[in-house]
Amino acid sequence: MARLVWDQTGQHFFETGVDQGVLFVYDDTNNTYGAGVAWNGLTAVNENPTGADANALYADNIKYLNLFSAEEFGATIEAYTYPDEFAACNGEKELATGVVVGQQPRKTFGFSYRTKIGNDVAGSDLGYKIHLVYGAMASPSDKNYETINDNPDAITFSWEITTTPISAGEGFKPTAHIIVDSTKVDSTKLTAFENYLYGSDGQSAAGSALPLPAKVIELLG
Repeated sequence: MARLVWDQTGQHFFETGVDQGVLFVYDDTNNTYGAGVAWNGLTAVNENPTGADANALYADNIKYLNLFSAEEFGATIEAYTYPDEFAACNGEKELATGVVVGQQPRKTFGFSYRTKIGNDVAGSDLGYKIHLVYGAMASPSDKNYETINDNPDAITFSWEITTTPISAGEGFKPTAHIIVDSTKVDSTKLTAFENYLYGSDGQSAAGSALPLPAKVIELLG
C-alpha cells in the first residue's frame, strides 16, 4: 500500500465567497415556487444546521446505543438590500402604492446561492458550488439606523431562516438543502442545470425556476 502524501500541488483546496443569490417565493395557490428573482447585495450566508444530537441509552450497566435527533437546516442571510418580492417573506404587505405595512403573515420561499472553490494553483477560480434551499421561512430582523458621519456605512439586513424538508426521492431522507459541485458534475449537464435555475439568453425572467430534487436528478443524474 502506497504511503500517504500531504500537501501535493493542486490539492490545497478551500472555499470562499458568496454570490449569485436567487429568490423563489412560494405560490400557495399553485403549490409551487415562483420564477426566480436576482438577489443583489448579498454579503453572507451563514449555514447553521441544528439537531443530530446524540441521546445515549444504557442497558445492562453499559452504554447500549446512541439515538440521534433529526437534523434541520438553518441559516442566516445577510445583505445590503433585498428584492421587492422578498417583502412578503419579510412580513410586509403593500397597503397602497409606496405604502407598506409590517407584521403580516410571512411567506415560504426557496433560495439559491453560489460559493467558490479554490486551490493553490487556480486561486479562487477552480470551480464553485451551487446551493439550493427549500421550504425556508425568515424570522424578523434587526434594523439599526445611525446618523451619517465622517465614517459612513450602509445598513446590513440580516434574517435567520428555518426550513421544512421536502422529499428527496426513494432511498433518501427529506432534505431542505442540496449542493451541486461544478468540479465534479459533467459540464454539459451543468450548463443545462444552470439554464434551468438562472434562465438563459432569450428567455423571460419566468425561465428561471427552482429545481426540486427530482428535477435535479433528471438534469444531473
